[in-house]
Amino acid sequence: MTEDDIRAALAPFNIANRLDGVHVQGGMVQVSLAATRDEAAKLEPLRREVEAALRAMPGVKSATVVLTAHAAPSSPPAAEVLLPGVKHVIAVASGKGGVGKSTVAVNLAVALAQSGLKTGLLDADIYGPSLPKMLGITSRPEVRDGKMIPLEAWGLKVMSIGFLVPEEKALIWRGPMVMGALNQMLGQAEWGELDVLVVDMPPGTGDAQLTLAQKAKPHGAVIVSTPQDIALLDARRGVQMFAQVGVPVLGIVENMSYFCCPNCGHRSEIFGHGGARAEAERIGVPFLGEIPLQLAIREAGDNGAPVVVAQPEGEVATAFRNVAAEVAQALSR
Repeated sequence: MTEDDIRAALAPFNIANRLDGVHVQGGMVQVSLAATRDEAAKLEPLRREVEAALRAMPGVKSATVVLTAHAAPSSPPAAEVLLPGVKHVIAVASGKGGVGKSTVAVNLAVALAQSGLKTGLLDADIYGPSLPKMLGITSRPEVRDGKMIPLEAWGLKVMSIGFLVPEEKALIWRGPMVMGALNQMLGQAEWGELDVLVVDMPPGTGDAQLTLAQKAKPHGAVIVSTPQDIALLDARRGVQMFAQVGVPVLGIVENMSYFCCPNCGHRSEIFGHGGARAEAERIGVPFLGEIPLQLAIREAGDNGAPVVVAQPEGEVATAFRNVAAEVAQALSR
């Protein structure tokens, strides 16, 4: 099954002038069609017809057709139920990259699972998926009856685009293709019954965040920031974005809060300290905790074992478990 096969199958629909993108990977097909907002409702029957035709093709395990029309972010449309067995969805987000968002998402999810909650973890960072490496997963998900089966590691059910494409491959996709991939991992994965699905968001405030807010209806967001002012500026934008789409912010985590020398015990506040707590107080959201900067976090991530598993009694693992307890308590309210 190739891209040319898909384009040939689309020819009878006379939509060549609307074809905005085609992606084929491992039997999974994503097609995007250009449309204005006014045209979107009128083209919906055609979209469904094209999608059904693609799914019926030999060798196609799943197919998604999306229109490029976007809803206004301030008033997202009513979402279909994509995750019927999931009680709570949590978005772990940051306004900028490099603040350790994925590290927080992984360890938060594992800590929630260790507390007895049935937990899933979705890697929504399409352009830079890191969870396969951080969790030590090298296999690919199975497809049964048109549904992808999430892989399992450290007590979690996990899905990532990184399971479907080679590690060295760059995904040069437009927004509609990103939205299609997210839709597949949300609605075409067999998540089953979960207490919590933690979603590791890409940095920023773009298509992925809007798609998640509209499709998955998160019960809350956790914002990750370092203490430095430039990171807090972007974290502020992340808080405002979730407020605009009606997702409550469960709180802010200060990552890389301080560094303690493992030899002499001297504490250094490399990126400053306390900025995230002060920002949380200023904007009126909870402060969830401080995560120190330690070599053990990097080693654990590179070795495929989250630090809450690799060093369960350590200072960092305790800090992550405290954050998980705060998040679980917020969800229970």
